Amino acid sequence: MNEDKNHLRLLSIFHYIVGAITALFACFPLIHVAIGIAILCGAFEGKDEPPKFVGFFLVMFFSILILCGWTLAICMIIAGKKLGRCQARTYCLVIAAIECAFMPFGTILGVFTIIVLMKDSVKELFTANQPFQGVT
Repeated sequence: MNEDKNHLRLLSIFHYIVGAITALFACFPLIHVAIGIAILCGAFEGKDEPPKFVGFFLVMFFSILILCGWTLAICMIIAGKKLGRCQARTYCLVIAAIECAFMPFGTILGVFTIIVLMKDSVKELFTANQPFQGVT
């Protein structure tokens, strides 16, 4: 039981770290957003000026991409918090499955999280921390 808590604590810390790295990498498309804004403002005037819809596309597409990356990072950090408190096992499993798509750190973290969360002794830890549901 103590070993399981130690594994969950480590997974929690690594979720915080990978969440922060994900948030950082999600900021890289800000360069494309800046180029799109420059196109819309007319900074590339001349005979080879790109059309305005290209600038609009760059701004919209990469802004959505940034928001998705930040959302994923926040979900990873929340999963780290939930793992540390042994709460919301299903949420943590879903986030771990999504993390598997992001090589290499997300895949490694997601696989290890799924392996730990599928153990019966860890399931009991999460069940013990469930709030009282009442009689139905």
